[in-house]
Amino acid sequence: MENYLWTLTWQWARKRHPNKAGKWVTEKYWKPEKDRQWNFLAKEKGKGEIKLYRHPETEIVRHVKVQGVRSPFDGDLVYWSKRLRKSPDVSTRVLKLLDRQKGKCARCGLTFKSGDRWEVDHILPKSLGGKDWYTNLQLLHDYCHDAKSAEDGSRSSRARLNLDGEVEEPDEVKVSRPVLKTSRPGDGLA
Repeated sequence: MENYLWTLTWQWARKRHPNKAGKWVTEKYWKPEKDRQWNFLAKEKGKGEIKLYRHPETEIVRHVKVQGVRSPFDGDLVYWSKRLRKSPDVSTRVLKLLDRQKGKCARCGLTFKSGDRWEVDHILPKSLGGKDWYTNLQLLHDYCHDAKSAEDGSRSSRARLNLDGEVEEPDEVKVSRPVLKTSRPGDGLA
């Protein structure tokens, strides 16, 4: 693989600079470093030098077996999102927060379990000047999020998020509620 990769990078460099000599191309892209003479290094604007790592330098990651009774269809989104680092039912934002928090609620410290409802929370609420950055986000149980929001005054403690992430305010406390009654013949509601 090392020889094949060197051939590919050499062909790429020669194609990129067809009017330059081989020595010029070599000096531009391959630089000696410590114990190895041929290290592919390229400069990219704003990022500095980028090194192409060799195959022997790549760490071997062994496959981790699935726990005995687990199935992608058992509804345990926490286990599968941690294992696969992706899930069609969980957003990338939530997956990153789950990984950063090691599957635990940032407020109560309990591990998220199958069936738990969680919400993404701004540590410093946006209403108080917080930004929508990963450093200002945390994943909380829905009840922990409600308690935190009530404490910091970012929104009504009775307000809830619907599935689209929009705030749903509860009905005002009234004696009457929006109930649709239908009248049937003989029930006296005509």
